[in-house]
Amino acid sequence: MRFLARLFSALCIAALIAGAAALWLRPPAPPPSLPPGTDLPETALSGPLDRILIEKSARRITLYQNGQPVRIWPIALGFAPSGDKEKQGDGRTPEGSFTIDRRNSGSAYHLSLGLDYPQPKDIARARAAGYSPGGDIMIHGQPNAVPEPVMVPGDWTAGCIALTNAQMREIWDHTPIGTKVEIRP
Repeated sequence: MRFLARLFSALCIAALIAGAAALWLRPPAPPPSLPPGTDLPETALSGPLDRILIEKSARRITLYQNGQPVRIWPIALGFAPSGDKEKQGDGRTPEGSFTIDRRNSGSAYHLSLGLDYPQPKDIARARAAGYSPGGDIMIHGQPNAVPEPVMVPGDWTAGCIALTNAQMREIWDHTPIGTKVEIRP
């Protein structure tokens, strides 16, 4: 009887491990489709980006050079993306005008570009309400533990903007500190 109990336990554990591996290592979900007319030719970028536009409701990032859009890609946002970020842990991505103020090649995610959030108005609002406004809002790739080309599905960040690792490498190569970023609802 003990043999059967051990065999059953071993088979259950093996099934759980196989199920977890199948979920974790599944092929990447196709990115959400972009509206017609948003496909841009994938010509090589040269020089720095002028600005970055993030449209939360469309789950889209647009990169601009010389005032013209040069890349439009789907993105993932915070796990509760509706509305402007109010406080630490709310899972929202902030809305407004920001500037890239730091670069981190050693991030827990594949490269990261930091935004100057919180801004003075966010700090004042949070202080008056008695909580932290949060911080460390980044544009970044996938978690380093996720093998390429796998993408974490859905909106999964704590408020950051996430792309594929290949897209993040391209942004990294062309985005200096000081680049303007607009995040729209």
